[in-house]
Amino acid sequence: MPPKPLDYESLNENVKKVAYAVRGELYLRASELQKEGKKIIFTNVGNPHALGQKPLTFPRQVVALCQAPFLLDDPNVELSADAIARAKHYLSMTPGGLGAYSDSRGLPGIRKEIAEFIERRDGYPSDPELIFLTDGASKGVMQMLNSIIRNDRDGILVPVPQYPLYSATILLYGGSLVPYYLEEEANWSLDLENVKQSVATARAKGIIIRAMVIINPGNPTGQCLSESNLKEILLFCYRENLVLLADEVYQQNIYQDERPFISARKILLDMGPPISNEVQLVSFHTVSKGYWGECGQRGGYFEMTNLSLQTVDEIYKVASISLSPNVPGQIFLGLMVNPPKPSDISYLKYTTESKEILDSLRRRAHIMTDGFNSCKNVICNFTEGAMYSFPQIRLPQKAIDAANNAGKAPDVFYCLKLLEATGISTVPGSGFGQKDGVFHLRTTILPAEEDMPAIMASFKNFNDNFMDQYENYRSQSRI
Repeated sequence: MPPKPLDYESLNENVKKVAYAVRGELYLRASELQKEGKKIIFTNVGNPHALGQKPLTFPRQVVALCQAPFLLDDPNVELSADAIARAKHYLSMTPGGLGAYSDSRGLPGIRKEIAEFIERRDGYPSDPELIFLTDGASKGVMQMLNSIIRNDRDGILVPVPQYPLYSATILLYGGSLVPYYLEEEANWSLDLENVKQSVATARAKGIIIRAMVIINPGNPTGQCLSESNLKEILLFCYRENLVLLADEVYQQNIYQDERPFISARKILLDMGPPISNEVQLVSFHTVSKGYWGECGQRGGYFEMTNLSLQTVDEIYKVASISLSPNVPGQIFLGLMVNPPKPSDISYLKYTTESKEILDSLRRRAHIMTDGFNSCKNVICNFTEGAMYSFPQIRLPQKAIDAANNAGKAPDVFYCLKLLEATGISTVPGSGFGQKDGVFHLRTTILPAEEDMPAIMASFKNFNDNFMDQYENYRSQSRI
């Protein structure tokens, strides 16, 4: 009897090939241990509220009122006048309220607020008609890759280490991932010569390079691209006729003052014609990161620069298949780009809460980096931005041999041992891509600040015992 259509043997091969390490073997094992009663610290995914971050008061008040508009007239509900006014503002944009579909691109009024935010940030006007709202930035990335990839000869340049959304989506849509390696010894900087070499290698195999991805600030590496780096990238995309996909979801997560976030769009428009008129750019942002951390709300957007109106219409058509992005997520986006102003009642509380979160994240970035660098055989660049540390773990040969004997990749072997011993759930570096013979893990910097010293002490105790067990840690050299 032939297999049924949804039997494993009959599934789309691309579905079976896809891997997503952030929710992979380590996460599944951590979930099992949690069910068995072990305390697990889930540092595998950038999910701030799950690790104790409190939501900002003002946006939650506004969305609560939008979800339950009858509270607006309830004399027993005490809320600030500006929260009530803002809720009425968003409800006026949504005929039928939050239970009704919006335009497939998102609510026009919120797209206008986003365009105004982009203009304030970059110094150049933005067109709301070229902004689409999505269920988190990931959906926008998937939609654009689906539009770009035509067959398995279409290649997408992706930084390695990379966020596995890109490798998984490219594989799912039948394209080819073309890696370009970031330089760990130069604090994960981008060397354009590496990019050019990757392009040449791919083209020799018949791959047509269609787009280049940048993640700024970086995930999992935490680096911030410099202005000169961005100019080099845009000039390269101009010369090679590539779409630049700028993943800028961590633009509010900056933990140093030397390299502030600068959008790819600002640099592009600063460069002037012909580059500013020719390079096709799609930029992504979300409410999931920054000091908001509203991952579960699934609010994101992408903005398109230098795409033809005919192409925009095709993207709109595809977006229409899903009818509408979720409306509460759209309202969170509006609140993120249009927060309380200094004259508003809620301004002081909003800015105080926001500053406390960002200041704490900056301190946690230092605590974690210093903690890793105090461990045997561990080297970690400082987390300049985003939410992650990506330390290199220099495994002794005996540990590598033990991993091979267990049928595990060496970094998976190490991370499983770490999980079993400490309850710390991380992601092996192999899930993001790394050079042969070099091993890493990714962890978020999101555990509560008061818990961080104990977590790092637990990690150090495990790591140093592991290295002693497998010996020869001093003989392992850096890359």
